[in-house]
Amino acid sequence: MNITFIGLGNMGAPMAANLIKAGHAVTGFDTMAKPEGVTMADSAAEAARGADVVITMLPNGAILRAVADQVIPAMKPGAVLCDCSTVDVDSAKAVAAQAEAAGLGALDAPVSGGIGGAAAGTLTFMVGGADGAFATVKPLFDIMGQKAVHCGAAGAGQAAKICNNMILGVTMIATCEAFALADKLGLDRQKMFDVVSTSSGYSWTMNAYTPAPGVGAKSPADNGYKPGFAAELMLKDLRLSQQAADSADADTPMGQLAAQLYEQFVEREDGRGMDFSAMLPRFEKRGRG
Repeated sequence: MNITFIGLGNMGAPMAANLIKAGHAVTGFDTMAKPEGVTMADSAAEAARGADVVITMLPNGAILRAVADQVIPAMKPGAVLCDCSTVDVDSAKAVAAQAEAAGLGALDAPVSGGIGGAAAGTLTFMVGGADGAFATVKPLFDIMGQKAVHCGAAGAGQAAKICNNMILGVTMIATCEAFALADKLGLDRQKMFDVVSTSSGYSWTMNAYTPAPGVGAKSPADNGYKPGFAAELMLKDLRLSQQAADSADADTPMGQLAAQLYEQFVEREDGRGMDFSAMLPRFEKRGRG
């Protein structure tokens, strides 16, 4: 397949590199990055011409819509626009409708796994869109990731990602609160981990991404909380969850509170540039009031 990749940043560049390693030729466009091995075009529209699949990895829905306006008219009939960004559900659905009206396939395929997963080719793709478009891009998902789940029609991939990351944000806060409470109760962190990790408090944030340094799984906590998944990205996803909840008239009080806490951490404290698990040292420093 002729592949175009637009958005070659921290996630897009290693994803494109894995496609190249697998023998694919990749034409790219980015306003800043020019990764090795990618044939760079002068514009998004130029990059998209003649492509069988155009993959995008972009910061937000507004930029996705702007890029879609450029690439959709340039794409050949029957090609697939596959957006791997994490954006609002409404933007994902709007771009899919625009692509389908132009005779193109469209997928929203946000990822889980972070920069490490992008580099290792172990991402999970949550995919919304038609069966035919999914079948076309599935071999590329298999190169860039370890799993691709077809979640349903347009927008379903973003819905799955938003729900997953709302759980992740809420659970990380609860895990960090528990470690901070254990400290104040005089309970050894390792002992708490030994109990919780094999009891009903088991969670991914406790067992696979332990926010306490020197305890449990090796994680960004063991590297000064340098981000594997930055707190500001968690804030972005939690805001998307609440935007979706407003649109769907869904009651999500824990998600709403998690968004407020990460907003305070990132925008009014020292959380920007830290891993999202750096909520633990934040709670360590705080008392009840």
